[in-house]
Amino acid sequence: MDLFATAGIVDWEHLTGQSKFMIDLISVPIFSAMAGLITNWTGVIMLFSPSRFTGFRVPGLQRLFPLLPRKVQILPIFAPGGILGFQGFVPCRAEKMASLFVDTSISQIGSISDFYSELDIDQLADGLALAAQPDVRRLATEIVEARHPQLWRSLPETMRQKVLEDIEQELPAISRRAFHKIGEHIDQLLDIKLMAVSYMRRQPEVLKEILMGMAAPELRFMVRVGALGFVFGIPLALYLSLMHYTGPEAAARGGTVIALPEWAVAILHLVPAWVTVLAGAALIGVIVNIIAVKVVFEPGEPQPRYKYLWKQSKVARRQHEAAADLAHQMAQRVLTVENFAHELLHGASADKTRHLIEQTVGEEAERVIGPVVSVARRSFGLVDVAGLERRVATELLDFAPALYEPELTQAQAKRIEEFSTEKLRQVPPAKFGEMLYAAVEQDAWLLYVHGGALGVLVGAAHILIFGA
Repeated sequence: MDLFATAGIVDWEHLTGQSKFMIDLISVPIFSAMAGLITNWTGVIMLFSPSRFTGFRVPGLQRLFPLLPRKVQILPIFAPGGILGFQGFVPCRAEKMASLFVDTSISQIGSISDFYSELDIDQLADGLALAAQPDVRRLATEIVEARHPQLWRSLPETMRQKVLEDIEQELPAISRRAFHKIGEHIDQLLDIKLMAVSYMRRQPEVLKEILMGMAAPELRFMVRVGALGFVFGIPLALYLSLMHYTGPEAAARGGTVIALPEWAVAILHLVPAWVTVLAGAALIGVIVNIIAVKVVFEPGEPQPRYKYLWKQSKVARRQHEAAADLAHQMAQRVLTVENFAHELLHGASADKTRHLIEQTVGEEAERVIGPVVSVARRSFGLVDVAGLERRVATELLDFAPALYEPELTQAQAKRIEEFSTEKLRQVPPAKFGEMLYAAVEQDAWLLYVHGGALGVLVGAAHILIFGA
């Protein structure tokens, strides 16, 4: 290895006519900057991509996996069944990171009742009623006939038409009352954290897009700050030159020799030059990653220059704009009418929602068709009013997709976005920065390890080309 490291593939001193000192002073900082830029660029990519695990089966890995240390097992490079590959840190930890992100973002905006109150409930109710309007007469006829065919057929035509007209006219009011009734109990019907986490776990691409959209300028900065490797490469180059011009080998080569005490020379040459190059490059890769993370996320509140040269984190300084970006992403992808409706009708408390709708619609239906029911009870005995109410509620819920009409959802999304933006801009800067940092800090050590590993590769390339 020492022979390999002594000279590179080209004799640069002979080729350029420059000293070893000048060659190192130019090449080492350039390669250090390359190491910094490459590690930070690939580090940002590794944070988010790929969204889904991509890999291939490795024979024997399934048996070997249980024997690996826990720290290795949790790396995003393994999948069940002995598959080796990779998934972005954020998508891989989607559930955990979504939970952390929701705790530090949505909880800062408000509760589910706050969001519900921001929606134009009457507009949603009218949209649902409008969608059901063309079918209301047919549905009403089918519902009553299915339960009590004899009752419906025996009613005079004028009375049947009167019932259908009443239902048709009352439908918007019935729909509005149902929506307002849901609003009164929304805290018991919908857990906004559970809804958001569940959605982002199923759709890790959404979490990725939200974080990338919110922090696009900061992510670009994290890549550019890798160029600081050039600055850190200068002392490394000076150290390598000092090694080159001291000791017995320098005297044997002839030319310039720097005189140092024997103990200093011994310390300088305690570690071989090629090891110094690899270790120095690895250290630079780690340092530029640490600087990138620290400058972007710390501190939240402005600090004196002697504590932080940059005074305040980039995310905190850009809070006003970043809050609008985050609110837009959340309103368009997570806090949507469709997601709220899906969670209400199909989530953990769906049975409570349906019961509430049945109760509300039943009360309204009994009010509208009360006279008919009274006649039916006198004429035909007991009428299954509860069954009619359940059927009416079920049929009404079939029109829930009408809530997802683009024009309607965009209007509601705009209201949520404006509300969220205002709230997020009021969040203390330190808390605001945590929203993105929570998704990064859990696996920050992996970024540092990755930076060190790539630094070693770049250092090895420098040794191969220039020698040590």
